[in-house]
Amino acid sequence: MAKRTRGSHRPGQRHADKRAPARPQSRPTGSPSGGLSAEEEARAAEIESQIVAQERVAEAGRARSRERARTAEVERPGRARGQGLLAARAAEEYAYVVRDVRRIVQVGGSLAAALAVIYILVDVLHVVTVG
Repeated sequence: MAKRTRGSHRPGQRHADKRAPARPQSRPTGSPSGGLSAEEEARAAEIESQIVAQERVAEAGRARSRERARTAEVERPGRARGQGLLAARAAEEYAYVVRDVRRIVQVGGSLAAALAVIYILVDVLHVVTVG
């Protein structure tokens, strides 16, 4: 006896006899010649123009929302684009550190300026005599 084979079809394909019958092609209802009347063509053109206008409005809305999201990402302090929560927290902490270092430099600079003014008044101009 011969070994039974699966046939020439590949896995995932149906046998030719088990396939669903093809759907009959339907013809558009309209004039007997199969074409559209001038009124139907005008209506179809009107509907198509409305659809195109709606698609343009929707695309413009999507573009505005993308642009808003992009500018919000840029304007948000301490939050880098495409970073996770941990990186966002680190960026916020970095903003605090930068602000604190600026304050320290400002206070240190003002103290150095005050010491310079006192040195000039005491040693150079002898405005104040120390004992």
